[in-house]
Amino acid sequence: MATGKLTKRTVDTQRPGEKDIYLWDAGYSDALSGFGLKVTPAGRKVYLVQYRLGGRKGRTRRVTIGTHGKITAEKARARAKVLLGEVAAGHDPASERDKAKAGSTLGAVLEQFLSEHVDTKLKPLSAQEYRRVAHLYILPALKNRRIADIQRPDIARLHHSMREKPFQANRTLAVLSSFFNWCEKHGLRPDGSNPCRHVEKYKERKRERFLSEEELARLGEALREAENSQTASPWTIAAIRLLTLTGARLSEILTLKWDYVDFEQQQLRLPDSKTGQKSIFLNAPTLEVLAAIPRLEGNPHVICGEKPGAHLVNLQKPWRRIRKIAGLDDVRLHDLRHSFASVAAGGGMSLPVIGALLGHSQAQTTQRYAHLSADPLKAASDAVGERIAAAMNKPDSGEVVMLPHGGGSRR
Repeated sequence: MATGKLTKRTVDTQRPGEKDIYLWDAGYSDALSGFGLKVTPAGRKVYLVQYRLGGRKGRTRRVTIGTHGKITAEKARARAKVLLGEVAAGHDPASERDKAKAGSTLGAVLEQFLSEHVDTKLKPLSAQEYRRVAHLYILPALKNRRIADIQRPDIARLHHSMREKPFQANRTLAVLSSFFNWCEKHGLRPDGSNPCRHVEKYKERKRERFLSEEELARLGEALREAENSQTASPWTIAAIRLLTLTGARLSEILTLKWDYVDFEQQQLRLPDSKTGQKSIFLNAPTLEVLAAIPRLEGNPHVICGEKPGAHLVNLQKPWRRIRKIAGLDDVRLHDLRHSFASVAAGGGMSLPVIGALLGHSQAQTTQRYAHLSADPLKAASDAVGERIAAAMNKPDSGEVVMLPHGGGSRR
């Protein structure tokens, strides 16, 4: 926690940290006590007012004033003076705000949830997915409904209307549940009133698509053809090869920076991923791919995009062209990760080892490959059975062979 006068200069120069950082207007003669700034790890800067009700042991409340960039430091200070004046007069601005919002429509409050919670607390790809679900499914159905009026039948009706796409229906239910929990936390609905409770999710069929050795060969040939004809950029081709050879997630490869590549220890050291900090071990073919990737001055990313200094954003379009050449029209980029795991399982690696290679945080996530890991055992069983059957089916030679016995030989 830092103090000083909150000005445009001090706010602009404040850098984000690993956790929320708070700066308070204090330490000089006419400081405005309670006026502050929150800087999120994502770099979002929000002006706020903090005050305490009922004396030193009273409840601490906070009211958001606005985001830096949309409101200036001077205007935020002026608004803070008004709010703190209301507190001095015995009013509770936060409580009055919550009562007003309780009568607001879902559309009005959902945007605040997305900007204040989703954009600042979730990873960028998760935040992007929340917004996609909100705008495609939630707002068209519930935008004009009052927050306080929405009940379980409303949610169940929306979920049922999406029964033809169970995966999206369940994601919509999850986003709504998170939203209503946030509403309860901020006093917009009574505790325990989340209308998503007891709405049963649809069963989802996990899609399992693994490339065979012959299909991997076709993919390799298609990549070489694209490379020779220059119909795809070297970064596009390298990205697909890295996905295939490492089993990494798409976002991990697209956002990979050269600073994360440790050639000496043969690892990718990712400071953040879906499951947190993570290391990916590099095999020899992967090291060859990395060594051949062209580097652009001023661009820290391994997989460079079209914009200067940026990484490749959309791999889907070139992937569709390459998979068509390879005759793999039904293969998604994520199936390359599944294929990496299937090769590992088919080679006799244990599920814990496969889970560690893929960076799974939970053992049950790796269980989908359990049936594949049985293949080496079946092959071993077949080999033993063939030897035993061959011995048992030999013609009688008239020769008696004594078999060893733990307790000595019998006569």
